[in-house]
Amino acid sequence: MKTTIYEQTYDCGESRLKLGNSTLIMGILNVTPDSFSDGGRYNETEHAVKHALQLFADGADIIDIGGESTRPGHEKVSVDEELSRVIPVVEAIHREAPHVPLSIDTYKAEVARQTIEAGAHIINDIWGFKEDPDMAGVAAALDCPVILMHNRKNRDYTHLIENVKSDLMESVNIALEAGVKGSRIILDPGIGFAKDYDENMKVMMSLDELVGLGYPVLLATSRKKFIRTALDLPVDDVVEGTAATVAYGIAQGCQIVRVHDVKQIKRTARMCDAMLYASAGLQRV
Repeated sequence: MKTTIYEQTYDCGESRLKLGNSTLIMGILNVTPDSFSDGGRYNETEHAVKHALQLFADGADIIDIGGESTRPGHEKVSVDEELSRVIPVVEAIHREAPHVPLSIDTYKAEVARQTIEAGAHIINDIWGFKEDPDMAGVAAALDCPVILMHNRKNRDYTHLIENVKSDLMESVNIALEAGVKGSRIILDPGIGFAKDYDENMKVMMSLDELVGLGYPVLLATSRKKFIRTALDLPVDDVVEGTAATVAYGIAQGCQIVRVHDVKQIKRTARMCDAMLYASAGLQRV
């Protein structure tokens, strides 16, 4: 088996994130009252900061901060409301632990701009720069790493994997045309977004094709519905299922994983890395 490993370094304030040595772990910090798995637990700044530091101590390389739930049927929040949730948390974490790389999970350009200026380092857009027409320009001006996730407002796929690949490349082209450097782009297949159970499984089975698009891939499967469906278990009891998807994703070439259960998934990733990076099939680009 040949696994493509993209070597890239991202400057994140006092820290540098390096792809190519090991799988990076992105820990999830939802500062919302209605997230699908941990809504309301960390929507006070003090609790959020404490949890962020624990995630980092458990092995997270990046903390991903979200101020609007993306669960199915969620209600959108205004720019001002989202800023009121995330800015105090970003500022507090940056003040207490400036060495911790932070990403902002938002599709709103103004939220991205203000949070990066407040101390975050990475933009994680669940709409792949297609929802807010100003987002790509803001990202280019900030010259920060960006995560472009696959998503769409309909599911009229004609050929699922080819459609997902072309949708992602549309996002890439939006970014490049706005002036975002190719070396700043990371892709996310959007597991759980605009896909049913079978479609999520097909995308999982085709992750190597998405890695082949030429950009590092982040996999975000943590506690997703397709895992809960496969195991017939509740949202807070699927860490093993999440670990299985992470292990499979790493084997297919995904280099960043976004998870809730950092300590357990860090161990999973380390074991996968130990096997992959020792294999004769490793290919670095």
